Amino acid sequence: MNKLLIFFLCWMAFSANAQNSTIKKAQENFDDAQQYLRQNIYDEGIKYLDEAIKADPKFQLAYIQLGDVYRRLKNYPKAKENYSKAVSSALAIESRIYYVLAESELLSGDYANAKANLLLFQQKYTGTDQDLIAKTKKYLLDCDFAITAIKTPIKYEPINMGFYINSTNRDYFPALTADGQTLIFTRVTDGNEDFFISTKKENEWQKAQPLSDKINTPNFNEGAQSISPDGKYIFFTGCNRPDGLGRCDIYVSRKEGNEWGKAINLGRTINSEYWDSQPSISADGNTLYFVSNRPGGIGGYDIWKSNLTDEGKWTNPVNLGPKINTPYDENTPFIHADGKTLYFSSDGWRGFGNKDIFYSRITDNGEFSTPINLGYPINTFNEEIGLTISADGLEGYFSSNIEGGGFGDLDIYHFKLPEKAKPLPVTYVKGIVRDRETGTLLEANVLIIDLKTNAPVFNDFTSKETGDFLAVMPIGSEYSFNVESDGYLFNSQHFELSKANNNQPYQIEILLDKLKVGSDVILKNIFFDTNKYELLPASIVELNLLTELLKKYENISIEIQGHTDNLGVAKENEKLSENRARAVYDYLINNRIDKKRLTFKGYGETKPRSDNTTEEGRQQNRRTEFTIIKI
Repeated sequence: MNKLLIFFLCWMAFSANAQNSTIKKAQENFDDAQQYLRQNIYDEGIKYLDEAIKADPKFQLAYIQLGDVYRRLKNYPKAKENYSKAVSSALAIESRIYYVLAESELLSGDYANAKANLLLFQQKYTGTDQDLIAKTKKYLLDCDFAITAIKTPIKYEPINMGFYINSTNRDYFPALTADGQTLIFTRVTDGNEDFFISTKKENEWQKAQPLSDKINTPNFNEGAQSISPDGKYIFFTGCNRPDGLGRCDIYVSRKEGNEWGKAINLGRTINSEYWDSQPSISADGNTLYFVSNRPGGIGGYDIWKSNLTDEGKWTNPVNLGPKINTPYDENTPFIHADGKTLYFSSDGWRGFGNKDIFYSRITDNGEFSTPINLGYPINTFNEEIGLTISADGLEGYFSSNIEGGGFGDLDIYHFKLPEKAKPLPVTYVKGIVRDRETGTLLEANVLIIDLKTNAPVFNDFTSKETGDFLAVMPIGSEYSFNVESDGYLFNSQHFELSKANNNQPYQIEILLDKLKVGSDVILKNIFFDTNKYELLPASIVELNLLTELLKKYENISIEIQGHTDNLGVAKENEKLSENRARAVYDYLINNRIDKKRLTFKGYGETKPRSDNTTEEGRQQNRRTEFTIIKI
């Protein structure tokens, strides 16, 4: 729509009413301006148009063209000034002057006058341009929304992140790990976009450094990145690279130990011959959101998504549809670590006229809710894009050229997020995996399963150089947590996160035991109803891990043990514990584990691991475990 009246439109749309000047000097300057404007030499063009107006203060055509030039340069206050003079300089007014004047007023925050001129345009316009008519209606909705929203501002105090993060260059697109300890962002240096990284030490950000020469390149632009919550994967946009499939493509790199691996193009399933950019990866790594102008969309730029299959392949991208996308543009999607809340920018939903930031949540039926504008003054008549939210949901991070206090063209800021705009609560488990005897760091598979959905929320390997992991877990469910490494018994943990206030992070050290006689594992994700011994469905995940262990190491024999607390009759507890141990035994046999390798026994209350005088202790004593009895 903004293409309607960029340059030289005055010769067509306004030619009937806006005439050339009768003053020779004014017309000569106007004609000279055209020579520069055709070459996009704006400063000289503006200078000659100003001279034309000095010679003829009623030169409507020159005012219109100055408005067009300033609007092209996004200097909306100057565009508004010149369009206003075009209106007052002659009796005959072509109706579309009211439209461009109103748009310039809207995009400089003058909503009352913008609304008045939009209504004038509606009243006077007799053309049939449906796009123009639709945009006018949309702008009127924006005016009404903005006038109301400005009357009820929300608390908003953006804080510059300081000179260790920001520079005299453009710094933007911040991305934060779930623990809030690592920040990766884009910086323009010598006209080239590269990634920089900063980490926190003693709660202070350290001076940002280039990320990696395996990702940053001297000849191509890298930007618009998304990092996984653990900081081990970076998805980003690379443009015009030799292995590119379109103008801009999406790439991924994995951190291997302490070094980043080679950036890999995600291939033709994700990337097209069109513009594919601004990726955002979900916390579980299974859904990629991105922006594209490929065919099949609703507007110019739409948000799409693709899912990762069990085979490790991306599915054909699906447009998010009219619940998110509009006939206009959507940009910079950010899916929060809760996996439910999507933040994005749009100039199609009701807002302040330009791109505003909105959020939408995935409902229980899998659909996105109607997007909600973050409100004023987070959103204004300026273009607001590129918001990311900390995993704890407390702060937003964005880039801006806020006047008074910045270090360069664009700086990175953070602010407290309004309560209504906060995502759903999450927590994370952060740890390191070692050999129990030697303390050696281990390469291990960490698997976390949501026991309500039976879906993995984390499934990745630690490296032998670092042994560390970080996984996000949304509040409101229960999770099985298992760590396994070649030559070791797996480790079993259980996280009960059904309470909304239980969002404190977990810091743990996982010590794995080598396979040897006497090593044992408490199976913390084997479940029974009270006083019953039928295995509950949530037990299947861990039972399958035990099955896989026994199939992988066929020389191992185990004893399956059942244990109870000391409440009730001792004989009945012993019988219950034996029946529960037998239930696990039967499951393994049904899954083709040789019964000669298995025994089971119920110990009742005779082998407590904790104090039976507290509920917490009794809960620890009610357990199923196994011990290696033969290799």
